[in-house]
This record gives sequence, structure tokens and C-alpha cells, in this order.
Amino acid sequence: MVDSIPGLSRTADPDAPLWRAAQVFRLVTVVYAVSSHFSTVPYYTDRTLSWFLIGVLVAWSLTSALLLSRGPRGRPVVVAVDQITAIALMASTRLISDHDWYSHHQTMPTTLWVANAVISAALFAGPLAGIASAIVMAAVSAVVRDQVNLDLWADATAPVLVACGVAMGFAMRTARAAHRQLEEAVRIAAATEERDRLARQVHDGVLQVLALVQRRADEDSGRGIDRAELARLAGEQEEALRRLISEQDTEVDRGGQHVDLTAMLRMRVDGDVTVAAPADPIVMDRPRAGELVALATTALDNVEHHAGRDAKAFVLLEDLGDEIILSIRDDGVGIESGRLAEASAQGRLGVSKSIVGRARWLGGVAEVETAPGEGTEWEIRVPKEEPHG
Repeated sequence: MVDSIPGLSRTADPDAPLWRAAQVFRLVTVVYAVSSHFSTVPYYTDRTLSWFLIGVLVAWSLTSALLLSRGPRGRPVVVAVDQITAIALMASTRLISDHDWYSHHQTMPTTLWVANAVISAALFAGPLAGIASAIVMAAVSAVVRDQVNLDLWADATAPVLVACGVAMGFAMRTARAAHRQLEEAVRIAAATEERDRLARQVHDGVLQVLALVQRRADEDSGRGIDRAELARLAGEQEEALRRLISEQDTEVDRGGQHVDLTAMLRMRVDGDVTVAAPADPIVMDRPRAGELVALATTALDNVEHHAGRDAKAFVLLEDLGDEIILSIRDDGVGIESGRLAEASAQGRLGVSKSIVGRARWLGGVAEVETAPGEGTEWEIRVPKEEPHG
């Protein structure tokens, strides 16, 4: 069922998994940067300042990881500050080391840690933004290290950063496209489910009455038709259709309301139908119980209209704890082989929608056993509670 899919909504953040993964990578790079600092700090000219800068790196990494993982709100500012912080820490390499050191080694925050700024830009605005950030970071690194020359691309810094920007940018695009496709699939599934629900309700009322009118007209051809009865039936279905339309305009959340399935079923079936059920109430959510009772009444209507004038119907209701079994049997004329498939192909929705369709909508199955002259038995098995996941 559509509403059982967790976490999907129009406001969901399609990039959230990528952002969370990026922050895990960020924390790993912090460990690498701090470890690298321990090995390089003896070569710095200002060790106190270098430790202060490492503290800034750690503090910003933790803060940005937290902010970027919380959702899209505020990300533009964090991504912008991420770029500035990376540039500033790279530039500070000249403040803590001499020319001989910074011209032959990577900048103080390490290339791996600087990649976080590139990844943030790519995830936020796509591959072009990632490439732009990578080029800026590579250029700053080259200037700080006094390596601006034709051999710039011989250094691994620029290719690594550009590759990160391109890869994460396209990953972001793919994630958003997949999310849009999933939203569209859910929308179509919801529309299809609603259409089937309306088809079942219309069949249970209007189409049944129209079929009855047609039969009465055929039976009473040449005799007077009881117009008063037909007018009464038409009026009832007009009112039912008005209620159905009204329900679509004022959707009522009935979640949390429970009813006794046995009591609801006994109220809806005719007195000449034998109903066997457990002595204890079978408590279910109202919408599920309503669908199951509607399924039963459809099957009983088929008995009344198609099983023969003297056919009797029997209903057995069983509660297995997490599953409900509803059996509906009659001793009528039965159904010829292939007749159900033929009726479905002709657009008659009684079995395919109102019985089988309802059972599937409830997460269960409907099986029928029948043969000419041997009656018909439906067995419907559905979960007592709505399936999730």
C-alpha cells in the first residue's frame, strides 16, 4: 500500500544519505589531518599557532558535520563558510612554516581534508560547482606552495579535487532524479489505488442496482414493472453517490478507531444468511473492517443474484491472531469453468475488483472453489493489521 512506504514525502531531502556519508568522510579526514600534524609539527616555525589552527580545523569539522547532516536548511551558509575555512587554513601554512617546507609539502590542513569543501559544493549545487571549488582549492594550494607553473597538473592535488567534485556532483544529480521517479511512482500507485477503491464502491451500489434493473426489465417484459421499487433503488444509489463524492472532499482520518468485525458483519448481512464467528469480539481498524465487510456483502450479493432462487449462504469468520479468515459458501448452481475470467474481460468488476481486489488491497488473498451444480466457496485470508514496509 502506498502509505506504508516510510519516509517518503514531497519535503523529503533526496540528498540526505549523500550528505550523511560525506560527513562520515569529513570526520575520517579530521583523524588523518590531526595524525599528519603530529608528524609534521616538529618542522613548523610556529608550533603554537599550528596547534591553534588544528583546533580550528577540528572545531569547524565537527560543527559543519552536525549542521550539514540536519537537513537542507542553512546549508548554503555552511557550504560557503566551508570554502572560506579551507582557503584560510591552506593560506595559514605560510604563517607556521618557512619557504623550504611549504614549497615541498602539502598545505597544513592536508589535501584530503580540503576535499570536504569540494564535496560540499558538489552536493549542494552539482558537478560544475564541485569542479569550480576544486579549481579554486587547487589554485590556492599552488599559490601558497609557490608552485604556479606549467607543471601544476603534475601535482596530484588538482586531479584529486576535481575528480571528487565531478563524482559527488553527479551522485547528487542521480539521487535527485531517483527521488523524483520514486515520487512519481508513488503518486501513480496512490491514484490507481484510489481509482480501484472508487470502482469497488460504485460496483457495490450503482452497478448492482443497474444490473438488477436490467434483470427486472427482462423478467417483466410484457408485464408491469414495479416503478416505485425502481425509483426507490435509484434514489438510494443517488444518495450513496453523493456521500461518496462528499467523502472525497472531506477526507476523514479514522486512524486509531477500532470496531468489532463480527458485529459489523452481522449488521450488514441478511437475516437468512448463517453467520458463524468466535464468541469474543474480533477487533480491527475501522477502515480495514469496512473493506472486509464490503467484500463479504459483494460475495453474498453474488449468491443472491446468481446462485439460484433457493440457494442458501453460509459465512464463517475465524480469528487466528494475526490473520483473519473469511469463508463464504453457498449451495447454489456454482460457476462454470472460465466464467470468472470471461466476466473480468467483459469489464464486470464484481469478482476482480470487489472481491479479489479488496483482498489484495488489504494485503491478503482471495481463493474460490466452485463447479457447476456444487455451489461456490470463497476463502479470504487477510492480515488483521495493516502490513508495513
